[in-house]
Amino acid sequence: MLWSKELYLEERRQEILRQVDLMGRVSVAELSQQLGVSEVTIRVDLQALAEQNLIVRTHGGAIPAGNMYELALALRRQRQVQEKSRIGQAGASLVLDGDAIFLDSSSTVLAIVQHLKNHRHLTIITNSLVIAQELQDTPSIRVVMSGGTLQRETASLIGVDGLEFLRKFNIQKGFFGAHGLNLPEGLTDVSADEAEVKRALVGMCRQTIAVLDATKWGRVGLASFARPEQIDTVITDEHAPADLLERVRTAGIEIVVV
Repeated sequence: MLWSKELYLEERRQEILRQVDLMGRVSVAELSQQLGVSEVTIRVDLQALAEQNLIVRTHGGAIPAGNMYELALALRRQRQVQEKSRIGQAGASLVLDGDAIFLDSSSTVLAIVQHLKNHRHLTIITNSLVIAQELQDTPSIRVVMSGGTLQRETASLIGVDGLEFLRKFNIQKGFFGAHGLNLPEGLTDVSADEAEVKRALVGMCRQTIAVLDATKWGRVGLASFARPEQIDTVITDEHAPADLLERVRTAGIEIVVV
């Protein structure tokens, strides 16, 4: 009896490895349902496989070992999770039914998406493959993707050549994450290519809304994509530095602290 249980355990873990390899990413909930065991059991299995360097654990699931691009995105999604959730909810509250909005590929902007699924007649324009995937089960939301070259680390499409057709849309609001916000640099990114795309999109949006957790304040990346006078609103969390908050308010930018 003990032998059969151990065999089943090994068979189950082999099936988990097969699913990770096949799908590229698995969740605890999906594996629990597929294999007919509890989520606690799946977490134990994933931890055991991770300790053997066969997979990499992520928040809520696992990815193949060595998939550093997926890992980079997964790690960004795990940082300041509660703060990003509150920021995401506050961002979604600014979106009206019938709006056309832009969402970039940052992990903080991704936190907005779950709060938008009950909106009607909404058009979401994005360069994020992850956001497009998140909205596959939401037919009430129209998803439009910009073109470009795949940026694996951020799972996004990068390139200004693919943006021209977006000019036919009246984009009410653009939501942007950033490497940092500082004065006078404004919103900055560590990737010049990413900043170039964001810079063009800021110019297409009637309102530019930055969504930033407290760790982004005072940081300056390689390239600026939104000058202070182009930023309408910043949504951030309660740990943002008070002195810089006041400087940004004085520059005429609305601050929402959640």
